[in-house]
Amino acid sequence: MQLIRVSRRVALPLLAALAASPIQAQARPNTLALSCREAAALVNGSGAVVLGTGPNIYDRYVSQIRFCSGAEQLKAEWVKTRDNPQCFIGYTCYVPSRDNSLGR
Repeated sequence: MQLIRVSRRVALPLLAALAASPIQAQARPNTLALSCREAAALVNGSGAVVLGTGPNIYDRYVSQIRFCSGAEQLKAEWVKTRDNPQCFIGYTCYVPSRDNSLGR
């Protein structure tokens, strides 16, 4: 019984402190702050990565089809970087449909 009281005395303040503290979101790399080479290297090195491409704009970029789900296909992507307004960094995954069958 004593062990339960000690655990509660430790656990409750810890839970209260965690609940009161702001949770920090993990920052995603932003292509506007990267060179074209750095952005492309992030995609190639990770295989799949979420990158910011502007204020409140982001997407998931991949290096190969194996990072997409079974029904998805690759679409080449160019983004603005610190040194290049149209930098090829890799691909996004998309599900083809009648409306976008041309790989838009």
